[in-house]
Amino acid sequence: MGEEIAISLKNVSKCFKRYSRPVDRLKEVLLPGKSRTDEFWALRDINIEIPKGQTVGIVGRNGSGKSTLLQIIVGTLTPSSGDVRVVGRVSALLELGSGFNPEFTGRQNVFFNGQLLGLSQKQIEDRFDDIVAFADIGDFIEQPVKTYSSGMYVRLAFSVAVNVDPEILIVDEALAVGDVVFQHRCMRRMRAMMDSGVTTLFVSHDSGAIKTLCNSAVMIHDGKIHTTGLPNTVIIEYLKLVTELELGLAQDITVNSQQQVNPVVDNAIQASDSPNFDIESPSSNFSKATRRGSGKARIESVKILNQLGHYAGESPIFAFNEEVTLIVNLKVYYTIKSCIVGFHVCDKNGNEVIGSNTLEENIKIDKLESGEEIEIKFKFNLPLRPSSYSLTVAGAESYESLSFDWIDNIMVFQILPPDTGKLIHALVHQPMVVKVNKKVLPTVVTPA
Repeated sequence: MGEEIAISLKNVSKCFKRYSRPVDRLKEVLLPGKSRTDEFWALRDINIEIPKGQTVGIVGRNGSGKSTLLQIIVGTLTPSSGDVRVVGRVSALLELGSGFNPEFTGRQNVFFNGQLLGLSQKQIEDRFDDIVAFADIGDFIEQPVKTYSSGMYVRLAFSVAVNVDPEILIVDEALAVGDVVFQHRCMRRMRAMMDSGVTTLFVSHDSGAIKTLCNSAVMIHDGKIHTTGLPNTVIIEYLKLVTELELGLAQDITVNSQQQVNPVVDNAIQASDSPNFDIESPSSNFSKATRRGSGKARIESVKILNQLGHYAGESPIFAFNEEVTLIVNLKVYYTIKSCIVGFHVCDKNGNEVIGSNTLEENIKIDKLESGEEIEIKFKFNLPLRPSSYSLTVAGAESYESLSFDWIDNIMVFQILPPDTGKLIHALVHQPMVVKVNKKVLPTVVTPA
């Protein structure tokens, strides 16, 4: 028996009509037969099936159609064509300002929204104290929400959304408004809901949150599905597309137009299509690397040495907390005013666990001319939980500039358990000193 589908979209498209002047809308009604609108297709032929209990991240540039897609799933927008099927109670936290009446108090909005979601008065009363406690806005619960700050607003909205026992939770970037403490609280609650089997759609520009929370991801570009797959794979493709767009490389998906590019951009295309860098270890994995950047300078080779100074071999395996040396060789093709080279060690979900760069290590690399080559060595330990990890290397002229070369997943390696038999519970092991002082209880003299 197949998986139960919570959300199904088949050939869903959404077209908005745009009028140059307000009077054109009236003329089209009174004088039918002549269209006076420009059609804007926000979505075209979207096909998605999300199994029950899955967490799916949705990424894409502003204006790509993400919010329109969520509004169609929630039901606040009707598709122009296609079929939408949603099974289960949906609780949605969309753009800030939706769902609450600004003239109502916080208390009134809690009961109003709860009833819209299908809860009875008694059910909302039973949950009310939990909603107020999670939102933590104090006496403002009795004030009109029009007096709330954006942070207070999203606190209450999220608290309502997660405390009505939804079967499907949809969150659209709203958590970016809350303070840091509340964001951590929200992430913990969302993780608990996901673990309990709540189907979740999560739109965010925070790639770390997508990689940490989601089982899979979808990238939307120009109203179409561009990429689907594991979160880290989709995030890499998204960043690659953003880089290409900044360089003027990306071809319009709906219109095939030839663009003239300069030599630097042309070099970046070659770098993206064929990662011809030299990698010592492991040769079987380098073809999986994804590369992007302007091409002003190129990472020509990457090597990792073990604690004995030897190459790691075809299938790198390192001892727990082993000291390794990462060697990056860089060649300059066009003059760069300065240079920063860095790396990340990522877990299997793509979360960065170890990393640094030359600038943060107070190594200043000044202007480099075309044809110059440099070698950078990073020496560090691997105090990581036994598992598999990947390596990403990159270079840029500054933090503000576009990378001239960025290679994701250039190699994958394994970390062995400690030979002491100690279990590593956290992702990164931090040595520590633990002392226990036993208090001496006072002697109690019992009267004779």
